[in-house]
Amino acid sequence: MPLLLLDLDNTLVDRDAAFRTAVAGFLAQHGLPDSDLAWVMTLEASGYTARHEVAAALTHRYGDAVSKAAIRALLDNGGADHVVLSRSSREALSQARADGWTCVIITNGPTVQQEAKIRNTGLDQLVQGWVISETIGWKKPEPEIFEAAAATVSMPLPGAWVIGDSPHGDIAGASRLGLRNVWVTRGLPWSQDSYQPTHVADDVASAIGHAMRNPG
Repeated sequence: MPLLLLDLDNTLVDRDAAFRTAVAGFLAQHGLPDSDLAWVMTLEASGYTARHEVAAALTHRYGDAVSKAAIRALLDNGGADHVVLSRSSREALSQARADGWTCVIITNGPTVQQEAKIRNTGLDQLVQGWVISETIGWKKPEPEIFEAAAATVSMPLPGAWVIGDSPHGDIAGASRLGLRNVWVTRGLPWSQDSYQPTHVADDVASAIGHAMRNPG
C-alpha cells in the first residue's frame, strides 16, 4: 500500500483563513481597530513567528485593554476553533483511502492545538495516523519526524510521497530523504535554487491526485 505523508496547516486546511477569522473576532470583542487585522497577520506570519514573541507584541500594543489570558486563548485556540476542511480535500483523501493509500498527517506545532484541528475537521476519520512535532521532539525538515510518520503506520519510508506548502519543512525534508514530493503553491512562486519539488500543484486535492496517478 503506498504511503502518503501530508502537511496540515495551509495544505490540508487553510490555517491562515481560520486564524484571520479568529483575529477579527478578537479585535471586535475587545473594541480594537479593524485595521489591526493586517498587522496581527503579518506579525504572526502563518505561525512561523515564535508564539511568545507574538504574545509579547500583542501585550505591548494593547496594554491593559486586553488580558494576557485573552491573548493566550487567541494564540492557543483561535485557528483550531475556526479551521475547516474543504470538500475537495475531503473527497481527495477519501478517494486515496479507497484506492489503498495509507495517509498520515505530519505537522509541526503544539500537540493540543494540532490535534484539535485534526479532530474538529474530521481528519481523524480520514487518515490512518498523524505525528506532531511537539509530541515526538522532532520538527520538519528533520528526517526523524518523517521516519516517525512511517513508523506510526508500520510502513517503510522509501517510496512515500510527501505533500506540503513549506519549501523548507516539507519539500527540503522530503528531498533530503529522496522522497517524491508535491509542493502546494498557495499562489506563490518557487524561490529555492538548491532543490526543486518533484511536482507543483495549486491545492492539496490536485497534489493528492498527482501522487495517486504515480504510485510506483
